[in-house]
Amino acid sequence: MINQTAPDTTDELEELTITEVGEIKKKSVSGAISYFFRTALLQGIGLASALVLTLYFSAEDFGIYGLVVQVIGLLTFFSDIGLAAALVQKKSEPTLTEYRTVFTVQQLLSWLIFGVAVLILMTGFLQAKTGPAGAWILMMLAISFPLATFKTISSIRLERRLDFSKIVIPQIVEQIIFHGLLIFLAIRGMDAMAYAYAIGFRSVIGTLVMFWLEPWKIGFALDSAALKSLLSYGVKFQLNDFLARIKDNLFFLALGVFLPLQHFGYIQWAKMWSMYPYTLTVQNIMAITFPTFSRLQGNKKDLARAIESSMFFVSLGIFPILIGMSVFISPLITVFDQFAKWEPTIPSFILFTLGIGWAAISTPLINTLNAIGHINTSLKMMIFWTVLTWIVTPILVYMYGFNGVALASFIIACTSFIPIILVKKVVPFQAWQSLYPQTLAGLVMGGVGIFTYQYWSQSSTHLLIGILVIGSIYLGVFAAVGRSKLAHEIKYLMEK
Repeated sequence: MINQTAPDTTDELEELTITEVGEIKKKSVSGAISYFFRTALLQGIGLASALVLTLYFSAEDFGIYGLVVQVIGLLTFFSDIGLAAALVQKKSEPTLTEYRTVFTVQQLLSWLIFGVAVLILMTGFLQAKTGPAGAWILMMLAISFPLATFKTISSIRLERRLDFSKIVIPQIVEQIIFHGLLIFLAIRGMDAMAYAYAIGFRSVIGTLVMFWLEPWKIGFALDSAALKSLLSYGVKFQLNDFLARIKDNLFFLALGVFLPLQHFGYIQWAKMWSMYPYTLTVQNIMAITFPTFSRLQGNKKDLARAIESSMFFVSLGIFPILIGMSVFISPLITVFDQFAKWEPTIPSFILFTLGIGWAAISTPLINTLNAIGHINTSLKMMIFWTVLTWIVTPILVYMYGFNGVALASFIIACTSFIPIILVKKVVPFQAWQSLYPQTLAGLVMGGVGIFTYQYWSQSSTHLLIGILVIGSIYLGVFAAVGRSKLAHEIKYLMEK
């Protein structure tokens, strides 16, 4: 039996009233809408940016940025030690002393990260692999940590109030600045160095906008009682994050050192594109569900219903996108000669993309366990996935080259049914009923696409017709088997 974290003894769980649950639902739905439109806008900008960079950047440029991101991703672990999540998950309202204590600790840790980044550059190891551009990207990412601490508390305060409409504004501004400058510099002929300028401007402006929206009385404090209380949850949460970074960032960093830069660039490109649907759907839902489920942790029936609804809408949105991307990647590269240089990445792209389908279900459920205090359970799952990654991936890379990374990722993703079982032990909910209409429609859509993909590869007109036809098949099948379920879910969201 997996051990589970007991409820916080200093903050007893209290069942919310019907009115309070209705208010939480109202704010969550409003937040979901805000996040959806924010992400739709940012995805449009991101896709435009990715297309431009695909045309103007080489695989080596993607490899440089990807390698530095893995380095800074490891250092990110030390920027928070779980204190921000502890403040969001805390059942009672945090005090000003607790806010200032978290801010102080984050300031200290962020400058420590900056110092480590300087030491890395002093070794000369990174420059030898990436050149000067990699060094400048690392420095811009490192200086963004101290800047980010000035907006963290503002963001936490907004999350606790479920005021998602304000949280999205700095994110929109940051991404417009980042991608806009990146596109401009790429067109002007700048290589990977463009990332350094874009990161720097994004960090400064995002911090200013967030603090303008939610100012607070900045101050320094190191209250031992507050720190001890927050760390009781935060350390376990951060250990979970640390394992995720060992599984992803450290492993990809090792790959970046081991593989030729071009091959690592192929992996980075395929993974980047496969993540767009995840960002559009799952990350939005997670940003809302963690604070929302934290508020509902004393109401198991309402929490179960919220889990079911989130699973339904996530899978409804992401399944057709992932399957469509997998079906049309080969015709797209065949039709447009400009993308021919990325043909070796097709197997990796498809495997990464299909694996995201599993993650779309498992990641929000792991997030649910964290939100309701059962972090020991999610911690053990992360250990399991980390061990699998470090064992399976090297074997498959040895057998299949760089495409073995995506194959291992897909195989490991197939174990993501386990979180469904774990969450059902704590909060009984109906998983299959929330997933089967989208799953069936997606399987039919994918089957038709596989048998007809050569026809869609003949011209851009055929490609466009194919997207419309395959998309219509998904909608048709879903309408036949899931229309009543959709109406039921919409009615649930509209109820007060």
